[in-house]
Amino acid sequence: MKLEQLPEEFEHARPVLQTIEQAGYEAYFVGGSVRDTILGKAIHDVDIATSAYPDEIKHLFKRTVDTGIEHGTVMILDHGTGYETTTFRSESTYTDFRRPDQVTFVRSLAEDLKRRDFTINALAMRENGEVIDLFDGLTDLQNNQIRAVGDAQERFHEDALRMMRAVRFASQLDFTIVPDTLDAITAHAQLLTKIAVERTQVELLKLLQGKTPQRGLTDLMATGLWQYCPHFAPHEVALKELTTQLVHGVSSETAAWTLLVTKFGLETAAITPFMKHWKTANQTINAVQTTSKTATLLLQGGLNAWQLYQCGADLMPIANEVAVILGAPDRLASLTTQLAALPIQHKKELAVTGKDLMQAGIQPGPQLGAILGDLEYGVVTGAVANTHDALVAQATA
Repeated sequence: MKLEQLPEEFEHARPVLQTIEQAGYEAYFVGGSVRDTILGKAIHDVDIATSAYPDEIKHLFKRTVDTGIEHGTVMILDHGTGYETTTFRSESTYTDFRRPDQVTFVRSLAEDLKRRDFTINALAMRENGEVIDLFDGLTDLQNNQIRAVGDAQERFHEDALRMMRAVRFASQLDFTIVPDTLDAITAHAQLLTKIAVERTQVELLKLLQGKTPQRGLTDLMATGLWQYCPHFAPHEVALKELTTQLVHGVSSETAAWTLLVTKFGLETAAITPFMKHWKTANQTINAVQTTSKTATLLLQGGLNAWQLYQCGADLMPIANEVAVILGAPDRLASLTTQLAALPIQHKKELAVTGKDLMQAGIQPGPQLGAILGDLEYGVVTGAVANTHDALVAQATA
């Protein structure tokens, strides 16, 4: 197979491959960018595999960065763009179920490709668009299938994260995992506990944001992988319900976590430890506490002025999105209108400050903060006008 028209990302990178080849080495585009180009999808990172060793690459290019030289990876900087270029390699045993104990550089493309996870990712492409397919990955692409390269049991024993990648690809690509690969995931599901939760989190979020999350979630449940995701064990029923409710991927990381904690019925106080275990950023946790509370209220009915204000215009689309997934009517247009009609959108818009209140005779301290909070609530709910005089009078009454 030869691709006659390459995306501009490949066109810009062709001189890099040509430089390597002119020096007598082999060089290919590899990985997801090749797969996605064949599928007609947009590509992002352009990865290069070569028979040249890292030192040989560094002698060919003026500007390089050792991004992972112990594993054969050098970043070539070319006209402001970085290209990760990795030497063909073979790998030893994986005692930690994630990284090889030893990496050996080789000159053989076949040796390099056979260590990859799935046939659809084991494709290489010459700079002229000619695709090298040693493991029938093109057929699997044509048939919308995910199949491990070689022995599926070995691939998942080598790197247990590949199991999560399989169910993630099922969601992102709307592909079916072939039976022997699915069986191997089921047999090795418990090895997911050997993987750093941060890496599992990345795959889970991509699954939930994928094209057909139902497919990925169904495979997650069928293989038993879900049991080895932190704090998922008590929520089997909720997860199974999501396999039918989540027809389209969610819009963002915040939406994904909001969906999970809302579906799991986690109270606000329980959200922080749950998400901390998943190594989630504090900013995201704070946002999810707000959006989950709002989504739950939307599932129960409407929102009053204070509840609208607490969520705010930035987070309301996410809360509404999750509520709709879980069965509520889509109220976003109405909610947006109601939000815009509130007297203030943020406490900084309050017509008085703490300094104003102190000048009016109120002593600094916790009481001052409480009074400002009461004034904010009064303005939002319409109990007091947002003017300096009205608020000072209310505060000193």
